[in-house]
Amino acid sequence: MTDTAHRLDGRVALITGSGAGMGRAHAIMMAERGADIAVMDQSRDGAEETAKACRQHGRKALVFAHDIQDLDANTKMVADIDRQLGRIDILVNNAGIGGGRKKLEDIDEALYDTMFGIHLTGHFFLTKDVVPGMKERRTGSIINISSRWALTGADNSSHYIACKTALLGLTKAWAKEFAPWNIRVNAIAPGGVWTDMVLKSAGEAHIREEEKKVPLGRWAQPEEYAYAACFLASEESSFITGQTLSPNGGMSIVGI
Repeated sequence: MTDTAHRLDGRVALITGSGAGMGRAHAIMMAERGADIAVMDQSRDGAEETAKACRQHGRKALVFAHDIQDLDANTKMVADIDRQLGRIDILVNNAGIGGGRKKLEDIDEALYDTMFGIHLTGHFFLTKDVVPGMKERRTGSIINISSRWALTGADNSSHYIACKTALLGLTKAWAKEFAPWNIRVNAIAPGGVWTDMVLKSAGEAHIREEEKKVPLGRWAQPEEYAYAACFLASEESSFITGQTLSPNGGMSIVGI
């Protein structure tokens, strides 16, 4: 393995939900390491800001602003990326929404459908659109963003955990299915992370209290998950597939 195995020079990465938070961190770090980026987010302003940061590293960056649940828009996006950037080498299925600590009795059908539509259905069919090109080139890396709660469980979030756990199942299934084409499929199951979405839903005071329970004494910054994504996208992980990497500061050890 060369000392440049961590680089992503000449590759093209599509990252969903990359207009902010972890998705933005993934996009910028992959651009720093040489990849051209397709930024996809429901917020055009957020996507444009991420793309601007990627271009500052001398990389091409395309912007796509739509809901991951719009399957026709996803299909068109993949075709546009193929036309403008030539291919998709890396797919990061990152788009998501906060679960909200809701009891089962408080989860209605609309919320359930939205949760599954964003985390699972949208990414399932987007991956279906991307994989044929990867098969043709006989290479690719797919990274599903799950949650540590998919590993440990949690109360009052069953709709969210069900989606994130399903992503781990898809990771294993796709890893076996696509291995003959040298397409690797892995997952990241993040622990606590400081993002605007989490800060807005949980509040700083609550996060500070939760940090006290973490063996390493803090929640992560988005960039710390981007390191994991870049590793799984690069040749440094060339013999890794079907695995879940959970950077969580030891949260899973103590079951929080």
